[in-house]
Amino acid sequence: MTRRRWIADEVSEKHAALVGPHAHHLSRVLRAQVGQVMDLVTENVVRRAVITFVGDDRVEFELAEELTSAGLADVSLLLAIFKFDRLEWAIEKCTELGIGRIMPVVARRTDTHLAAAAPKRVERWQRIAQQASEQSRRASAPQISQPLKLKDAVRAGATLRVLLAETEKHQTLLREILEANRTSQSLLMAVGPEGGWAEDEIDMFTRDGWISSSLGKTILRAETAAIAATAIAFSILS
Repeated sequence: MTRRRWIADEVSEKHAALVGPHAHHLSRVLRAQVGQVMDLVTENVVRRAVITFVGDDRVEFELAEELTSAGLADVSLLLAIFKFDRLEWAIEKCTELGIGRIMPVVARRTDTHLAAAAPKRVERWQRIAQQASEQSRRASAPQISQPLKLKDAVRAGATLRVLLAETEKHQTLLREILEANRTSQSLLMAVGPEGGWAEDEIDMFTRDGWISSSLGKTILRAETAAIAATAIAFSILS
């Protein structure tokens, strides 16, 4: 059976710990016991760890040898803010697929109440990403930034920057762009809100050097587009 993997909250030399709700889930829900062996991520290094103490809000480990962990391609998402339940679904699934960074963005068609509430949701999004990282046995959780204005987000750096936008014009498929740029060291993809990017927003991306692309002939929901684009990227770049 595959060992569970956890991302440590505290690390000190050969010891580590999970605390708070993180520990509560392991101790109360999964009934962890002293002596159990698990995989623990400490400062982006995966190590075998033995449980030495179990409490309601604290689980302590003694760290053993390092384990090899396959690296992931450097893929990030610039993700326009949309309905939170669907956005959180996208964060969870893109994390499981291997996304390295998610930058929430306030777009023209982002509902004003969602834009106003988004900064208070970042901690929850980070928690969702951490849980998904542990479930999918990643060596680290993706970075999730505070919400950005679009004019700031378009300047974000990457070797290859791709704008996913459905327009009436013919656009190259994402898969074709990635296959032609397999040697790119990093990829940043922009996924729009419900209703898509506004025309002036697409112009802003274009002026800053982004490559426009499509996922195909069908129109996808924002969360579906984010998950599909991430899956395509890792299938080609990994």
